[in-house]
Amino acid sequence: MIKADGVAAVGDADFEAEVLRSELPVLVEFTADWCPPCRQMGPVLGALAAQEGERLEVVQLDVDTDPETTNAYRVLSMPTFMVFQGGEPVKVMVGARPLLAELADVLH
Repeated sequence: MIKADGVAAVGDADFEAEVLRSELPVLVEFTADWCPPCRQMGPVLGALAAQEGERLEVVQLDVDTDPETTNAYRVLSMPTFMVFQGGEPVKVMVGARPLLAELADVLH
C-alpha cells in the first residue's frame, strides 16, 4: 500500500517478501501515528523515495499494528530507520535526522 507521501507501507505479513527478499537495499522506517518526529520525517522519506527510487526502496512499518517485526528487530524508539541489504539489517539510525547524508555508504 502506498501512503500519501509516496512511501509504501509494509507489515508483519509482507515484510519478508517486500524487505528481506528485495533486490535493492531497503530503508525501513519503524513509525507510529502518535509519534511527532515520525510525522515530521514523512515528507523527507517521500522525497528520498522519489530521488533514490532506482537505488533504494523506502518503506514504513507501523509499530503498533505490526509488533512481530518490531520486536524481532528490537525496535524501542520511534522513528527507527533500518537499512536492509541481502535480507540483513546493515545500518540502524534512531531519531529524526538528515537521511540522505547518512545513507551515502549504502547508496554507492
